[in-house]
Amino acid sequence: MQVGVKPTKHTFVPVLKACTGLRALDEGRQAHAQIVQSGCEKDIAVGRNLVDMYAKCGSMGEAWRVFSNMPVHGVMAWNAMITGYINCWEEAKALEVYRQMQQEQVKLNRVTFVRVLTACASLGALEEGKLVHEQIIRRRLESDIFVGSSLVNMYAKCGSLADACRVFHSMPTRNAVTWNTMIMAYRKSGEGSQALECFQQMQLQGLEPSMVTFVVVLNTCANIGAIDKGKLVHAQAIRKGMELDVFVGSSLVDMYAKCGHIEDACNVFKRMPKRDVVSWNSMIVGYVKRGHGEKALDLFRQMQHEQVQPGSLTFLGVLNACGSVAALEEGKFVHAQVLKNGVGSDIVISNCLIDMYTKCGSIGDACRVFNNMPSRDIVSSNAMIMGCAMHGLGRNTLRLFEWICQEAMAVDDCTFLALLSAFSHTALLDKGYYYFESMSPIYGIQATTKHYSCIIDLLGRLGYLSEAEEVIEDMRCQSQVCVWTALLGACRLLGNVQVGERAAQRILELDSENASGYVLLSNIYAATGKLDSSAKLHQHRVQRYVRKQ
Repeated sequence: MQVGVKPTKHTFVPVLKACTGLRALDEGRQAHAQIVQSGCEKDIAVGRNLVDMYAKCGSMGEAWRVFSNMPVHGVMAWNAMITGYINCWEEAKALEVYRQMQQEQVKLNRVTFVRVLTACASLGALEEGKLVHEQIIRRRLESDIFVGSSLVNMYAKCGSLADACRVFHSMPTRNAVTWNTMIMAYRKSGEGSQALECFQQMQLQGLEPSMVTFVVVLNTCANIGAIDKGKLVHAQAIRKGMELDVFVGSSLVDMYAKCGHIEDACNVFKRMPKRDVVSWNSMIVGYVKRGHGEKALDLFRQMQHEQVQPGSLTFLGVLNACGSVAALEEGKFVHAQVLKNGVGSDIVISNCLIDMYTKCGSIGDACRVFNNMPSRDIVSSNAMIMGCAMHGLGRNTLRLFEWICQEAMAVDDCTFLALLSAFSHTALLDKGYYYFESMSPIYGIQATTKHYSCIIDLLGRLGYLSEAEEVIEDMRCQSQVCVWTALLGACRLLGNVQVGERAAQRILELDSENASGYVLLSNIYAATGKLDSSAKLHQHRVQRYVRKQ
């Protein structure tokens, strides 16, 4: 251009391809202006590349204007429009373009079908996908390895595992992508064992697992707790030199952490030369789930020191860690980070903040978070009710529950568990019994053993042991150890040996290895001066090798 040589259509095509590869939208627009001046806009190859450039640069409005002005639309231009809409997360428009292609009787090729099946998979459009499958069969493209893989993926993501399996087994040839797609299909459908078996079959066919294969298989092992299989996959990743790949490494950390092997997870994590936020999150959540809240907080501090940007999952893990060790100041610091990162309005993080503040003893901060939430769900309300219950604020709990009902928010069994727990801690017998009896007829919620344990605890605290025993005998669900333990705990507070002996006997009938029955009854004997009985019971427990937790 600088030396004044006039470009031709043969010049513009590679220039547009360069703009497309670099996603250089401004330079592409300048080239478009030159194309218009030179009168090359109507050329099929130039027009097709203009559409492709605008589509891949995310400017679908300009892509459509060029496309609409083209005198002839080749299949490649149509495919570029479909791909552009998919890349811009406008899959519904991509399907509209596909239908328009059919109306104009454009000869569809395998690229068209691969792209359209991708759109169907993203939208979960199973019926549309089946119609596309029929078109593929008519054009005898079902045996094409790329089309077949796309069909497997579409059926799997639309929840039709049987159809995905049918297509997979009918394919004459399969590559690593096809096998990876089928393994992912099994995993997403909850068929973890089948996914691992598919991985084994893939290797028997002589196909080498790729990075994607290792990631999917390790995630499957994590989901089903298959630690032994996970270790074998780890060994294979080492042999292939992929152990320290950031994606494979993160999946290994996640797999070991979820399977409870936190030390193995830590060893992989420390060896990784590059760690992304996913690997940090896996370690933090792994520590929290294993009860190592302090280690999770230390890791979060190290993460900040290395200037790794935390995400929503990071904050959830760290807030749970703060709540587990009652680290209020650290929790407030994380709250400030949440606000700084612009995720303070996230309902899940807000729920976690409420839980953290209540566990750290700051019910005021929990209330402020709850009141400032732009929207709330049942988890928010349950967390707040449970917080009030933990702090002995029975009447506040009742007011909050009544507000939930006025707002027509759904309540569940967790709501009533928190409510009954609050009444138990504040000895509001009338209210507790009223709501306990109202659960099924008014709210349609069946009482579980946990709800019965709360009402037994409430009756026991107020000295109504015989009434509590009657409630247990009349339970609509099968009585469990926790219910009798609640009664035995009340007997210990009141020093009632007779009822306590009956409760302890039922505990040991249900679980002979349960130490609580021995310990609580022994405490009752000791408190009422029956030291011989207490000593004999202790000796009996030792002889049966029942260990106290």
